[in-house]
Amino acid sequence: MQRVSRASEDPRRRHSSVRRTRRPEAPATLGAAGAVGVATLAPPCLHTLPTLDGAALEYNHEEGATLLYELCAGLVREGFGTAESWKECGKKCLVFAQNSIMRRIGEERWNLFKRNVEFHLAISDSVESYGDPEPIPGGRLAVTIECSGCGYLKIGPAIEALEKESEGLGAAFYWEFIYSCYRLMRIYDHEDALQYEEGMREMAEGEEDADQQYEFPEVEKALPECIRRDLKAEYRGRRQNARCRLHQAQKSKHKSWLLHLRRMQRLARLNVGPQREYLDTFNYDSPPLPSLLVAFQERDAITACFDEEGQHMLEGSSEPALLVFFDPKNPTEVRNAIRSVTRFLLFNQELFELAEELQEWEKDHGSTPLDRSDSSIRTA
Repeated sequence: MQRVSRASEDPRRRHSSVRRTRRPEAPATLGAAGAVGVATLAPPCLHTLPTLDGAALEYNHEEGATLLYELCAGLVREGFGTAESWKECGKKCLVFAQNSIMRRIGEERWNLFKRNVEFHLAISDSVESYGDPEPIPGGRLAVTIECSGCGYLKIGPAIEALEKESEGLGAAFYWEFIYSCYRLMRIYDHEDALQYEEGMREMAEGEEDADQQYEFPEVEKALPECIRRDLKAEYRGRRQNARCRLHQAQKSKHKSWLLHLRRMQRLARLNVGPQREYLDTFNYDSPPLPSLLVAFQERDAITACFDEEGQHMLEGSSEPALLVFFDPKNPTEVRNAIRSVTRFLLFNQELFELAEELQEWEKDHGSTPLDRSDSSIRTA
């Protein structure tokens, strides 16, 4: 066996020389090391962080967004909004719905209500039941109008003026006014005061010296003579013929009062479909709060009864003054809901325009009306 020395060279490579060629270096790139034989596949980038150009800078989340979009679509179908108003609202559904409804109500009418009453209009997917919100099933919405501060009307001077013009005209005006209001809203009038007085007397029965311990309001004495007369059984026919009596007085010098009342009568008789279906589903502790206090004189017995009862009217959950359910995807139901709300607002517009007109008439005839806008007086 032969040993081959490591130092010995291969005779075949003895006369050849090894030449190594150097590869060219790759140019260095921005943001990457200029390593030999390494190159980037993407072009060089001048920014180390991405920009926010074109990215959404705001995110709005609307609870119940599907129903809200359907409500806006229904309002547009009924002419409440346009593409221009949608852009003005920043394409925000909630703002668009609020502005569209307020635009339809009108600033003048809105200011009239604020001067006389405290109404709150809301559209929601839940209704208060036993003091807690309860969802409305079936993808429906509810429009509600609640009263948290009732209006005030002193009607005694107007009745006296109409009676002086023609006997029985003032009483006819009062009865038709009360009937029209009862068909659409809850008011507080002489009937409520008489019931309150009757309850006080029943509680005092059997107690010694009840007349000295209690101060009874004596509501009947506060009524004008023409109203007390019509409350008697033999004069009830006069109340039934009140509408005919008013129709015969078209040339009255107070015809503007009669015109307001005539429009209220027409609105009260307008049929807009069922509105009290919620009584079968939702529960309330008491009927709606009165939207109007009707008194004959300032601080009379009716006003005293209302101020006493008004202290307890907010202790429980009260029915809204108006509540209508509708499906925002159903054009017929949306239209009926709009008609119901419109009738309610138009009726109250005539009502409070009449109230302010009577106040101005009293000022011109030397009477200083009481400002019941004070929260300490307007209890409810």
